[in-house]
This record gives sequence, C-alpha cells and structure tokens, in this order.
Amino acid sequence: MTGTLAHIWRHPIKGIGCEACEQVDLTPEEAVVGDRAWALLNAEAEDTDEWQPRRNFLQVASGLALAAVSAVSTQTGVVLTHPSRDPLDFNPSTEPATLGAWIGDLWPDNRPGPARLVKAPTQGMTDVPFASVSIGNLSSLRALSQKAGMHVDMRRFRINLWLDDLGPWEEIDLLAGDITLGGATLSPVEPIERCRAPDANPQTGTRDIGMLRALEDGWDTRNFGVYFKVKSGGTVAIGDQLS
Repeated sequence: MTGTLAHIWRHPIKGIGCEACEQVDLTPEEAVVGDRAWALLNAEAEDTDEWQPRRNFLQVASGLALAAVSAVSTQTGVVLTHPSRDPLDFNPSTEPATLGAWIGDLWPDNRPGPARLVKAPTQGMTDVPFASVSIGNLSSLRALSQKAGMHVDMRRFRINLWLDDLGPWEEIDLLAGDITLGGATLSPVEPIERCRAPDANPQTGTRDIGMLRALEDGWDTRNFGVYFKVKSGGTVAIGDQLS
C-alpha cells in the first residue's frame, strides 16, 4: 500500500482552533508534539489538569461557532482568529483568562461556561485517554463529499495527518500493522467513532450537514479516520511517503 502525507493539522487548544503545519514532531509520550496542549475547562468539570473526557471542555460538539476558529503558534503563545472577532494574540501560560473573555458569545449561554484554561498532561488532551495520532484519507473524504452533495472541509474532523493516493476507506486496512511516515513509526489502535462536531462548517461555525447520517446512509458506520500510537518518534512532513 502506498500513500502520501498531504496535510498536517495541529490544535494547540483543544476544540478551539486548527493550525496547518508543514511538519511536526511525533513522540511516543506526546504523540503530535503541541497538539491539544491546552484545554478550556467548563464550569461543571473537575478542576484538574489530568486527562478528562471531551464533554468537560469547551469544544465544537457543544459550541458550533468554535469550528470557525483558526490558530497559529508563535514563539510567545498562540494567535486565534474568528470571522466575528479581532485576533487574540496571547500566552496561555501567563494570560489564561483572556481566552474565555475573547470567546464570549461564541459559546452558548445554555451550556456551562468557561472556567479555567489548563495545561494538558504530556499525552495531550485528546478525545481518547492515550497519546494518539489521528489519520484520515482524502479519498474517503472525497467519497463522503460526493455522498453529501457538497464539499466537506477536512477541518471538520480535526484529524492530524491526512494521506492521499489511497483508495476510498483504505485507511481501515492500515490498522493491520505498523506504518512508517517520515522518521516515525506508528502502531494501529482503532477507528475513530464520530460525534456531531463535524456537522459544523469551519468557515461559518454553523451546522449545515448531518455527518453521522451521511456516514450511516453511505457506509453503515459512524467511524471516520483511524487512531495510531507512536511506536518510535521522528519528524513527519508534507510529502512523506507511507510505508
């Protein structure tokens, strides 16, 4: 099986902003270094920096407008942008309270509001309780777009690594064994079961599709993408070949 690493995405703050990258470092302890390094607890969550499930944070599934946030990492912190906001250039370590204020009414008022920006554990505050790398297949995304009758933006799925030159749904076959990309070797874990977060358009922050229904109607599944762990670390870059 052959494939090419076509896109890399990192999410410095869980559920709040996607960042396009040319290359990233992968390690067994951190998975994608810098991914989900911070997370904004909601007011009903346990006040701890330990890993917690997605529902305990501000994230797209509960606040669709957050889907339209973009992120860029800088030497001093993170710059966040949104169509209805002036950019926020802040240091999460020293200015944690500024994020909740900036989000404001992007978060529904009938949901528990922002409480504290926490520094994630080493593994990152991903949706699963282990250091994970998510991998998607652009051919499957194109098939899903055709089924939906509209262009489906890859950012909806908040996947780290997107491969091209595979057949549709061939990413499932990757779960049969270890793979190598760039300087890293990854070991398979499981398919990614989806929630309603991908319903939100990352350009507008509004729901414009029932993604679960599209997946179920087309392929009798709620899965899209696959999880891997990092077996041996290294740098991966756009253009790297899958082996």
